Amino acid sequence: MNLKLPLLFLFSFITFTNVSAQYTEMINTNRPGGSQGAFAVGTKVLQIESGVSYGKEKHKLLQTNTNGLSIDYAVRYGIWKERLEFSAMGEFQYNQVTDNRSSLAREYNLSNFKSNTLGVKYLVYDPYRKRELKGPNLYSWKANNKTQWSDLIPAISLYAGMNIDFADNPFTPETKSAISPKFLLSTQNNFIGGWVFVTNIIVDRVTSDFPTYGYIVTLTHATNRLFSIFVENQGFKSDFYSDQLLRGGAATLVNQNFQVDLSVTYSLKDTPSKFYGRVGVAYRIDRHDKDEFLEDKAIKEDKKKEKKKDKKEERQDELNLDENGEQ
Repeated sequence: MNLKLPLLFLFSFITFTNVSAQYTEMINTNRPGGSQGAFAVGTKVLQIESGVSYGKEKHKLLQTNTNGLSIDYAVRYGIWKERLEFSAMGEFQYNQVTDNRSSLAREYNLSNFKSNTLGVKYLVYDPYRKRELKGPNLYSWKANNKTQWSDLIPAISLYAGMNIDFADNPFTPETKSAISPKFLLSTQNNFIGGWVFVTNIIVDRVTSDFPTYGYIVTLTHATNRLFSIFVENQGFKSDFYSDQLLRGGAATLVNQNFQVDLSVTYSLKDTPSKFYGRVGVAYRIDRHDKDEFLEDKAIKEDKKKEKKKDKKEERQDELNLDENGEQ
């Protein structure tokens, strides 16, 4: 697996979900990938995202075969500021396991929530708003329609959440009911031509005996206004469970508030190996009624400098008038 990881990471850059700065006229979802984009859904926007996955797992060391069914959900709501989003996310898993370690196979079922997390995300830096405030280059169409060095500067958001785990859960490390924190750093680049690149750096369950550290990189390409494809690489490591996952799929808009998607997930490990297919939907209730003017500090500083410059020029004009004796 170590040899495959660098190749997989490079592959994730070669070929996804439609995301752009703050509130958009069309639904802005995190699906069908597993990463979180940097931007919020917008104030007074309630968004529900969910999917059903079915697949198979095979554990080489434990000699088990598993048929798995999972239901994931996310409820997102923008409140107070365009930059701010509250969310509840989770996943319920049901497994039918066949144990082949004896001559007579044993079958049993496992079911519980793999995750339940309440959290808040805040956009700390938005380079796209800064560019909108500056406006386009009026002298060069080419300059406005080609990739520039400034496109490499991403939007950045921070997420802080709270894991809620239940007792006797085979899918979580804690044997008792527990609450633990989750932190995530998200960056997002929106490139010309419908390309979006998202990265997540994740620190999870750090107060427990089994902290988890991971990353997700997602590349999306909107082939047209309604259809997009994606590829994604996710890795995470802990003493309880580690894995390396590759996802790919597509999403399409039914209308501006409703999206459907299809994706597959493949694990590079054999402890266990995994292959899942997923179908999902996202729907928003849009009561957004006012666009908030987001000014970056850099823009504010530029305006302050302009005011100081104007005042300096006014003082210089006054001095010139005094010297000429015209006042």
